[in-house]
Amino acid sequence: WTIILRFAIQDITVDEFSAKEGLLLWCQRKTAPYKNVNVQNFHMSFKDGLAFCALIHRHRPELIDYDKLSKDDPMYNLNYAFDVAEKHLDIPKMLDAEDMVNQVKPDERAVMTYVSCYYHAFSSSQQAETAAKRILKALNVNQGNGKAMEDYENLASDLLDWINKKIPEFEDRTTDNSLANMQEKLNDFRNYKGKEKPPKVDDKSRLENLFNTLQTKLRLSNRPVYMPAEGKMISDIDKAWKDLEQAEKDFQDWILSQLRKLERLDHLAQKFKLKCDTHEAWAHGQDDYLTKDDITGAPLATLLAQRKRHEAFESDLAAQQDRVEQIVAIAQELNTLGYSKVDEINARCKKVCDGWDNLGDLTTQRSQNLAAAIEIAERLDNLWLECAKKASPFSNWMDGAKEDLMDMFNVHSLEEVQDLKDAQEQFKANMPAAQEEFESIMGLQQAIEAMSNQTNP
Repeated sequence: WTIILRFAIQDITVDEFSAKEGLLLWCQRKTAPYKNVNVQNFHMSFKDGLAFCALIHRHRPELIDYDKLSKDDPMYNLNYAFDVAEKHLDIPKMLDAEDMVNQVKPDERAVMTYVSCYYHAFSSSQQAETAAKRILKALNVNQGNGKAMEDYENLASDLLDWINKKIPEFEDRTTDNSLANMQEKLNDFRNYKGKEKPPKVDDKSRLENLFNTLQTKLRLSNRPVYMPAEGKMISDIDKAWKDLEQAEKDFQDWILSQLRKLERLDHLAQKFKLKCDTHEAWAHGQDDYLTKDDITGAPLATLLAQRKRHEAFESDLAAQQDRVEQIVAIAQELNTLGYSKVDEINARCKKVCDGWDNLGDLTTQRSQNLAAAIEIAERLDNLWLECAKKASPFSNWMDGAKEDLMDMFNVHSLEEVQDLKDAQEQFKANMPAAQEEFESIMGLQQAIEAMSNQTNP
């Protein structure tokens, strides 16, 4: 046993221990998890057979049902281990179960020799298994790297496709120039920033991590660095991402500027409407006043009162001039800024301006009519006054002359007759002047009648 033992364990090395110590350490490590097994030596520790069964189960669990074994049945345990080892591990029965049980202290050299067969059997299979595991690990690593490369390519393609789709969307400046449309675009952009983009930010971060991790794994395994397909390098992704963010910024700036412009337009439109409403409310019915036929035949006092009222209206009209000019200025600004409903604005502005021009014409015409009527009425008053001044004395002269002509003469002397004769001659002498005065009065009457007919056709 001594010679056999020396050749059996001389090549055993575990950590820094060799031969017996190394073999014992190997047994301790392999059987440590098993209950009722505590390998401290190569005699009493193997006496109940559980240590042999534990070593077999540790390496070939399908050969031993360890949980059914009992420390109280060493004979069964030993024969069970010896039979399994001989049948499945090609380890001959070097020990006798009965001797192991009956001996107070089993032969240490024999046990060591037998246990060394376990070591060699399991070491060779373990080496083969280790080699297989290494090959499998290498295959798994290659497959993992290949899967990582595929994932990178797919993720990069998806991200680039998404970026290339979004940039033209942000470059699109199509709008109907309405505030509602721009508000909708702003809401869509906020939804993009809050919901659509964050997952893509995560994808970009995951893509960078995937690339860096893959390159690290390849470097550690002495494999060539990974070169993505053309246009899918991290630098390409970064450039596309920067282009996207620039497009986002330009689009956001455009939206905000458009909103400011449209809010200005909306404010101007509201202001335009308010001023038009105010002006139209003032202008309503004014043409009825200006075209009213209340001048013809009116007396001078009435005409003078109407002129004062018209002068007040002209002052009011002049005060409205500023509002009309503001309406025109706002309409022009709305046209310049490209207001969406500019046709409606222009139509209403034209209506206001046409109405304003018409009021101006009617106002001028009424001013002229009043001036002409007042001039005629003043001339009539002057004619009536002149006629009255002439007619009253003439009427008194006529009455006196009539009385004198109808007077019954009662004279008593030639002197009185001569006085009457002289008076008669004087009356005849005055007749041409009276006739001239009469004709003058009649001329005034005819002029008054003609002028009255002119004012009352």
